[in-house]
Amino acid sequence: MKAIRVYETGGPEVMRLETLPIPEPGAGEVLVRIEAIGVNYIDTYKRRGLYPVPLPFILGEEAAGVVEAVGPGVIGVGVGERVAYANVQGAYAEYQVVPASKLVPVPEELSLKLAAAAEMAAGFCLSTQRRGGLWA
Repeated sequence: MKAIRVYETGGPEVMRLETLPIPEPGAGEVLVRIEAIGVNYIDTYKRRGLYPVPLPFILGEEAAGVVEAVGPGVIGVGVGERVAYANVQGAYAEYQVVPASKLVPVPEELSLKLAAAAEMAAGFCLSTQRRGGLWA
């Protein structure tokens, strides 16, 4: 699979396109074939070293795609289902292993591109409304 990895902090020039093995899901995890990713400020912060992460790492924290494989103990999601997720490092790749608990289903009426872009933004909006007392 193709993935964007970072071995040192810096500007966009530190991103490297690499070919890596397709990972396998473990217990409680699924393998997602990524169709779309969300690009967010936190990606640039991590790449530049403002938010330290162990090197090397694959960029990206939000994506949408199709479940390709399910690890042991996973219930409620199956192969072929459309899903989105956020806050899971490693989305700048063709495939990603994701904890099943992080997945949300994506209805057929919604494009995977929109689902990937909206996952983090929707969560931010909801949490802001709750903190502001707009929702109980």
